[in-house]
Amino acid sequence: MVMFKDIQAAAVARNGGPAALKKKLPKAKSGRALRAVSDDRYLSAMSLRIFSAGLKHSMVQAKWPAFEEVFLGFEPHAVRAMTDEDLEALMGERRIIRHWGKIKSVRANAAAMCEIAAEAGGMGPWLAAWAPEQTVDLWDQLTKRFTQLGGNSGPYFLRMVGKDTFNLTPYVLAALKHWSLYDGTGKGKRERAKVQEVFNALQEESGLPLCQISMTLAQSTD
Repeated sequence: MVMFKDIQAAAVARNGGPAALKKKLPKAKSGRALRAVSDDRYLSAMSLRIFSAGLKHSMVQAKWPAFEEVFLGFEPHAVRAMTDEDLEALMGERRIIRHWGKIKSVRANAAAMCEIAAEAGGMGPWLAAWAPEQTVDLWDQLTKRFTQLGGNSGPYFLRMVGKDTFNLTPYVLAALKHWSLYDGTGKGKRERAKVQEVFNALQEESGLPLCQISMTLAQSTD
């Protein structure tokens, strides 16, 4: 198995030095920092990810103050209490993106977040409890418990809120293949489990967060 130091050296060379590569590396929040974030901010970030999928992110960001207003600051209990009529009225709200499936997902995800808060004390404590070697299991739970967080949306949401995760972007998958670490699609529980094993080994060697290992891989090949 290739050593991570070799992958890192290739990424450093491609980026013109260690400092340039370091600037591109994302940072993961500590468990304490994750627990300190309120559930309304997690629901807002989750919804932002869902509404941004397939659209220009800057456009969605520009509309987000209106989303915060019409979805009651994304306070989960308040959003869970929104009626069908409340949601239907938003289809006439020109300040937001009027996608019925995504609008409905906000209420469904608020309800799921309330359930998690009752179980774990909040979304932050729930996220913080997942160990790095359980990353793909966390992805699976996000898909099962929330709406429209399948595929890469779950990992992207985690990256947005600072929960350490690797992302199986085309660049990461290509790098894994280039370094003869994994050659597959990363789709399905069995394939994702194989990738998890690779990242477990790379993290044990490097001591780096998964997000930085993932980005280093992406930066290591053309």
